[in-house]
Amino acid sequence: MEFLGMYLDEHLMLRWVHIIAMAYWLGGEWGVFNASRLLTNANLSLAERKRHMETAYRIDILPRTGIVLLLPLGLHLGYNMGYQPLGGNWLVGMWIFTAAWVALVITAFFKRKSPFYMVLTKTDEAIRYVVIPALFAVGVYSLVTGGPLSAGWYAAKAVIFSGLLIIGLLLRYIMRDWITIFNQLEAIGGSAELEAKLASALAFGRKLAYFYWAGIMTNAFLGAVKPF
Repeated sequence: MEFLGMYLDEHLMLRWVHIIAMAYWLGGEWGVFNASRLLTNANLSLAERKRHMETAYRIDILPRTGIVLLLPLGLHLGYNMGYQPLGGNWLVGMWIFTAAWVALVITAFFKRKSPFYMVLTKTDEAIRYVVIPALFAVGVYSLVTGGPLSAGWYAAKAVIFSGLLIIGLLLRYIMRDWITIFNQLEAIGGSAELEAKLASALAFGRKLAYFYWAGIMTNAFLGAVKPF
């Protein structure tokens, strides 16, 4: 009974953190969506628009961190419930890897105004190039064969999560370009071409956001209801 109590405590705490990470992911993206609206308002001064960009970046650090944490949280919870077979040292390694990844994300946030930012954020993106296809492949394979992610809803979550990481990656590209474009605008004092590029990127990002929210809510539904 003592062992069971320890297991339940760990599992419930992980589930609690998982819920918080999902909440900040969904809610944080809404905050970035609204803060970015004024970036293309030419009636505002460049300094004012940059302040709104700064607000968006400060909000975005929460969903950026939350989405990374969801990977080990989901795998750990899945192992506890018997839906995925990898535990023990592998799971410990996954948490160590994620801690380093989160440290990278947070460091990039604090270095966003330095030349080193591009190196950090491109490293973050490179990690996603590995994680995304791995999650997608394992999820699809499990949906077709029934393993190694044994539950259909759990495998479906892995597939959808990989798709959401792709959307998140595209949004990262857009936010990365904000800094470059605003630095160029500040250097040359205004450019119709740059303004058009900024407006186009933001319009594309807003369209992506709707698919993002739908996918996040779908994954939340699968985790809560476990329909298949």
